[in-house]
Amino acid sequence: MHADTAADAAVESLPRAADVAALHRVARRRKPDPNGQRKKRVDARYSDEEKAAILAKARSLNISGAHYVAVVTLAHVHGDLTVPGQRTQLDDYIDELNALRRDVAFIGHNVNQIAKKLNSGGHPRPGDSDLLAQTDRTLGSVGEAVRHIAAAANQAVSYKAVQ
Repeated sequence: MHADTAADAAVESLPRAADVAALHRVARRRKPDPNGQRKKRVDARYSDEEKAAILAKARSLNISGAHYVAVVTLAHVHGDLTVPGQRTQLDDYIDELNALRRDVAFIGHNVNQIAKKLNSGGHPRPGDSDLLAQTDRTLGSVGEAVRHIAAAANQAVSYKAVQ
């Protein structure tokens, strides 16, 4: 393992301060039951490692494991947290950018076919040189648009990777 890879793995394993603070706020927000006691249960099964991780996190927040599981679950139910692997608005944005890039690139392909046809020889017709010049400008604009869309998609993917 390279030193850079080990350092990257160590940094990735550390929780972000904002995430810890947000989780702590969520854990503290649970309001007491108006009747003084919660009576309904939902059972879940965990491996020994999962249970240990849940209890360790709960202890770090100074709350019980049951309270921790309840507030995290309810936060997700209310849209405050996402489950790993769950699609987010950022995922939708990245997909939209990729679809847009594909569509704009297809326009460029069509314009390129027009230019190929105009350049295929034969006798030029009046206006062909103007049309070729416009085609060249359009291809340049399409290429620039595709590069900008790709850059935006890459930036969104990079942003998602650090979350």
